[in-house]
Amino acid sequence: MVESFAAIDFETANECLSSVCSVGVVVVRNGIIEEKYYSLIQPEPNYYNYRNVMVHGINQEDTENERVFPYVWREIEPIIEGLPLIAHNKRFDEGCLKSVFRTYCMDYPEYQFLCTLSASRKVFGKELPNHKLSTVSRHCGFYLQNHHNALSDAEACAAIALKLKKL
Repeated sequence: MVESFAAIDFETANECLSSVCSVGVVVVRNGIIEEKYYSLIQPEPNYYNYRNVMVHGINQEDTENERVFPYVWREIEPIIEGLPLIAHNKRFDEGCLKSVFRTYCMDYPEYQFLCTLSASRKVFGKELPNHKLSTVSRHCGFYLQNHHNALSDAEACAAIALKLKKL
């Protein structure tokens, strides 16, 4: 793992990866958390599946007056500039980011993505019963209080990355 990065997490409104309804970002520079960012987002397509709402608790009413992704990303882009992005299960979060960029016809800048899920599997292996975010973060000394809140999940991911850096 690297010493400077931006841990990122998305929650989605429905089965479409482009339907990001919240984002959390934790910026770490030289091993120190410097900035945190959270925003609700009006998803595209703009509907909520019951299953997704049961996971993260965000619904139509929560995002009906929120900004769409391009406006939120304009705030995030400068704080993550030049940093690799880290996610726990990068396949999902990187997929969300690429999908929402495509949806809004935005040029995707080919962010470098690293994955704490695959790293934890390599480092901790069968030492853990599973490699879920809550399990791995607890093992790394971070107790995830509000799982599936994008900022809480990004904080847990950052804690895992910082711990893995020390190993």
